[in-house]
Order: sequence, then structure tokens, then C-alpha cells
Amino acid sequence: MRPRWESGPAELVLVRHGESVGNRADAAARDAGAEELDLSARDADVELSDTGREQAQALGRWLADRDGAALPTAAVASPYRRAADTAALALAGLDAPLDHDERLRERDLGVLDGLTGAGIRARHPAEAARRERLGKFYYQPPSGESWADVALRVRGLLQDLRVGHDGERLWLFTHQAVIMAFRYVLEGLDEAEVLDLDRQVRIPNASVTTYVRSGAHLELTAFADTTAVDRLDVETTREASSGSGDRVG
Repeated sequence: MRPRWESGPAELVLVRHGESVGNRADAAARDAGAEELDLSARDADVELSDTGREQAQALGRWLADRDGAALPTAAVASPYRRAADTAALALAGLDAPLDHDERLRERDLGVLDGLTGAGIRARHPAEAARRERLGKFYYQPPSGESWADVALRVRGLLQDLRVGHDGERLWLFTHQAVIMAFRYVLEGLDEAEVLDLDRQVRIPNASVTTYVRSGAHLELTAFADTTAVDRLDVETTREASSGSGDRVG
């Protein structure tokens, strides 16, 4: 069932962070057939790559060219560095207060963090089998989160936004799995629909997904839009299909 909105943001814009060094390490590990990413930082500290910084700055230049009535009036970012830095770069010079909320953080992969699909199958075969049996949406890695857990975070955040950001043009800077969870919640999708959407679309870095309040609902008007990046001829990046490793950023 879709949530009803008698109050809350007039516009809700979800931005995936710019390309990170973790995204690059993941692609390199997949290409090499490696079991583990060559990445020492904890997930919360993973930085933007040079390309990711360019993407965030491109988003900022796109915002600077927009009419004042279309600019964000407030913003909230995941505290994870790659998302927080994307927000800071994109919003530089704008009069939009920026807060941080841990409910926008990336999905926690627990003991599987840093492993590719090949690594999970080799090192945790029982977990690979359990994920196959439960399905991607409800599978919870040891000490980690399922997609359903992320959706619960999103529901709680949306409840707060009804009161704290009524009428705002609110921008949220976050991660791929979280954006998919917003679509699941806001559009009343079921498990099969959101997983099919995830298979079809790998959300590009620094892309924009927009909802506008219409009547009692937030209606999707743009999904994974890369206009800001494309117009400045900055490289567009996205993950390959997640496969059994379910590694996203």
C-alpha cells in the first residue's frame, strides 16, 4: 500500500553519491575474478574517486543554473563519506541547510562486506545457499541487513519527514539500495517488482530520482536521471549487475 501524504515535502529528490574508490575496487575485483576487494577503508570511510568528485561538482553546476524556485530548500545526507562529500560539493554556494541521518546509510553487508560473489561462494557457501533459498529481499547476512531492514529504515525516516519538512523541496543524498527501498515504499511495490526493477536498472552515480507531491501521494517524475553529469561531458558510471555478491555502493 502506498503511503498517503497530507503533509511533508512538496518535492523529494534522491541523489546517489558520486563514484567512489569502493566502486572502482569492486569493478576491478570482478574483472580479475578475485574473491575480495582491494580496499582497506571501512565502508563508512570510503571516499569519492576523482571521477566521483567531478560528478558531484557537475551536479552543483547544474543546480547553479536552475531557477531559484526549483532549487532545494533543505537537504539530508547519509553520514557515509562518499554521500556526505557528494552533498557538500553539489550544494556548495546554495542556501540549503544540510543535515545527516544514519537511516540513509548504505545497506550493511555484515561478514560479507568486501567480498565479491565469487568470494562469498568460496568462503561462505552455506550463506550463498541460504541467500538462494530466502531470496535477495529477505536474506540477511550475519551481522548485516536485508533489503527489508533497509525498507524499515526508510519508512521511519519518511514518517519524520511528514512533520519536519512540510512543503520543502528536499534533497536526500544516499546509496543505491536505499533509493530502491524508497521506490519500494513510496510506490507500494512488492518483492518481485522491486527486485525486477533492480535487475533492469543499475542506478548511475550522481543520478537524480525525483518525486513530486500530487494529491495524497508522492509521484515519480524522474528515475536515475544523469542530465547533470551528461551535460558537462563527465563520465557516467554505474555498477555491473549485482549477481550473488549483491555488492552495491
